[in-house]
Amino acid sequence: MTSEPVKDEDAGVAPDVVALAKVVATLRAENERLRHQASTAAVLERATGLLMARSGCSAAEAHEELTRRARADGRTLTEECWIALGDTPQAAHPPFLPAQSGTDVLRSQGVTDVPVPESGTEPHPPSRPALLGDLSRALTGATCPQDVAERLLDHLAGPPVRADAVLLFSRTVHDALELAGHAGVGAAVADQWRSVPPVSGIAALDTVRRGEAIWLEDPAQDAQRYHLIGQPPQKWRTRAWLPVTTGGRVTAALGVLRTMDAPFDEDVRELLRSVAQLCAGSLRTGDARTAPLRRDRRPGPPRRPVRSGAPEASASLPAAGQPDWPGSPEAGTAALVQAVFDVLPGPAILLTPLRSPAGEVEDFRIDAAAPQSVDVAGRRGRRLVGLRVLECYPTVAGADVWQGYLQTLTTGTPYEGEPFTYEEVTAGLRQRSVYSVRAVKLGDALVVTWVGHDDVARQQALLADLQRLGNLGWTDWNLVTGAITWSPQVHAVLDRDAEWGPLPLDAFPGDVLPEDAPDFTGALQKLLDTGTPVDHQVRITTRSGVRHLRVVAEAVPDAQGTPVEVHGFVQDVTAQRTAELALTASRQAVLAQRNVLQAERTVAARLQHALLPLPGQSLNLGDLRVDVAYLPSHDDLNVGGDWYSALEMPGGGILFAVGDVAGHGIDAVATMAQLRFTAKGMIVTGSSLTGALQRLNTLLLHTRDHHATATLVLGRYDPAERCLTWVQAGHPPPLLVRDGKAEFLSPPEGILLGATLRPSFSEAVCRIAPGDHLLLYTDGLIERPGEHLDEGLARLARAAETELSADSPGSLDTLLSRVLLPDEQGDDVCLLDIHLPASAPDAAPSSFLEAT
Repeated sequence: MTSEPVKDEDAGVAPDVVALAKVVATLRAENERLRHQASTAAVLERATGLLMARSGCSAAEAHEELTRRARADGRTLTEECWIALGDTPQAAHPPFLPAQSGTDVLRSQGVTDVPVPESGTEPHPPSRPALLGDLSRALTGATCPQDVAERLLDHLAGPPVRADAVLLFSRTVHDALELAGHAGVGAAVADQWRSVPPVSGIAALDTVRRGEAIWLEDPAQDAQRYHLIGQPPQKWRTRAWLPVTTGGRVTAALGVLRTMDAPFDEDVRELLRSVAQLCAGSLRTGDARTAPLRRDRRPGPPRRPVRSGAPEASASLPAAGQPDWPGSPEAGTAALVQAVFDVLPGPAILLTPLRSPAGEVEDFRIDAAAPQSVDVAGRRGRRLVGLRVLECYPTVAGADVWQGYLQTLTTGTPYEGEPFTYEEVTAGLRQRSVYSVRAVKLGDALVVTWVGHDDVARQQALLADLQRLGNLGWTDWNLVTGAITWSPQVHAVLDRDAEWGPLPLDAFPGDVLPEDAPDFTGALQKLLDTGTPVDHQVRITTRSGVRHLRVVAEAVPDAQGTPVEVHGFVQDVTAQRTAELALTASRQAVLAQRNVLQAERTVAARLQHALLPLPGQSLNLGDLRVDVAYLPSHDDLNVGGDWYSALEMPGGGILFAVGDVAGHGIDAVATMAQLRFTAKGMIVTGSSLTGALQRLNTLLLHTRDHHATATLVLGRYDPAERCLTWVQAGHPPPLLVRDGKAEFLSPPEGILLGATLRPSFSEAVCRIAPGDHLLLYTDGLIERPGEHLDEGLARLARAAETELSADSPGSLDTLLSRVLLPDEQGDDVCLLDIHLPASAPDAAPSSFLEAT
């Protein structure tokens, strides 16, 4: 196939059409050349891949080995390739090579006089050498590990492997794994397994550490040993992990994942081991894969004599891995040149001309690229190597830059073009930039560098964004010439129209509030007199109201120390200052409120102490011994309404009461005093226990605070009968400790005081035996935030069984320490321990004596 050339001088043909036609013609010629070389290239690549799979060497090393064998035996390279594939009459078939493999190879090269399978027969899966040969040819063109993974899946998806996903993990210096390439697993799984730390339970890590293949064929059992990749883990029923060995060390792990529920047979396992060796050869030359592509060689004499009747691949194919730019026939030279370009600070590329059969330059190939070089597709640095200029920078075709390249290549005169606009890709976004290009000749190649002129504009845009976001602008006053320079944001900060022009230094920043003017004027005067920098906050009046400004300035002196220039910035800090003032006001209000509460607490605490004094020692009331403990809460600002009474009444009875008024503060203390004294008065004057509760409920309902409530336990002890008759109004039940066992009394009917107009109360009786302890307490002893009340009751029972015995009253301090959390007491605690000694003491005096 040929194409008619399009002449530049044809009338009516636009230059871009001419350039496009040249590109099309080049591609067509390239297609014809590649089709002509396909027959010999395929044989060479299959033989190279087979040798890579057998020995784990790289493509370049396999090619050198085939060349060495051919030279030693006096054969052509193509003959040696056929022998390696086991498909010539002089060599017997290897044991693993099927009889039709050579026929398949010949038919793939365009040979038609070979047997054709009968129609209707199912095609056999590709043989192992054929599959490895095809795979090696595909991996030879891979550009990165990700490309390697995708090409592996393309060739392993069919029989006999039937892979559904491929993973390539590379080993780091810390024996961790990094996901180098993947195919078929999806982006979510790839992100989840991007990095694998050196922990146990990872099959890929075990493969790398042991250097052995791991076959996972039972998901249920495998999940017990390893963390399986995928969600759900049963998505891939069988998995294979194979070590990739390079230079005697396992450097990577190859994972093959399948959805089919069948084990890997021995042939597939052997095939995958060869695939892993093939990957080792490919990954060893991962950097070389970005080396320059081989330039098309012009027809010429073969490098060595060709045997008659045998095709000669080496006459038209260069040695694998050898670059072919002028003056560098050695394989290491390309790597050296690329290493030089890798350290260049700016964008630069090395271009080798690609000529037509007539000798005209049709395109340039990029043989080296600096890291900052980037094309329209976003490819950067080494990823550009091997590509063509018209592929990477298509808009240069027919432009002045292109003509400059050709002129420099012809005359050797360096080309320095005028700035031109070019479209590039930065962070995935297309942007138009202005560049100046320079090209110099190096042998038969060009070294092209370019400089962007958008840096200043971008910096100015960034500076403008910074000033806008920070609500500040910079200023400059030249004291010698009188020139004033402001950034545009200064006018916005000062709420001043730009057409009004900037203000002189002595009038800056505008209408300063009278109370701020003296300090600010003095700061500016010190700046001009002594050079003292200014960092001052000042308020000005603007059209939108008062603004708070921060002014920062410094003076630039001349050789004699006289200020000749003042520069700085002004910032609008109104929002910040307003927030600071509001915060200060809030802080002052909080402190004032705290002082009020502290004073109220002091008054309430004194009132509580006056109304509810605590005894300094145990009380002997009749035959009972009573211990009292009262603990205020750790809240410094609140005083609770907990109270108690222990009173010996006329006639020998003893009154006990423990109550708790809801709320804190002076109101709670006042209500507590009402209930305490009223309850004692009613019982002493002969009221029944239930009648007293009825009247106390009525009292609460008619207090100033109609929502006041309280709980209460009220009891009358008869020393003669040694029994306690008691009532309760919504209060925790008393705890009886007898013979080392604690049990809560069953409470009689009763609801908290102040809850309803018609409450119902009943009595209960508890007989007290010698050695018993009866505990009356308030809810602060058993309640904890976030805890069920039953847990607090059980905790109190356990502590009482431990601390209270029949022989002694025990220590209430130790009991409280076992029940309460240190420094976390949220409410007041009142506790009465009513103890009847094992041997009753002498009868108490029959006088009217209250415990307090």
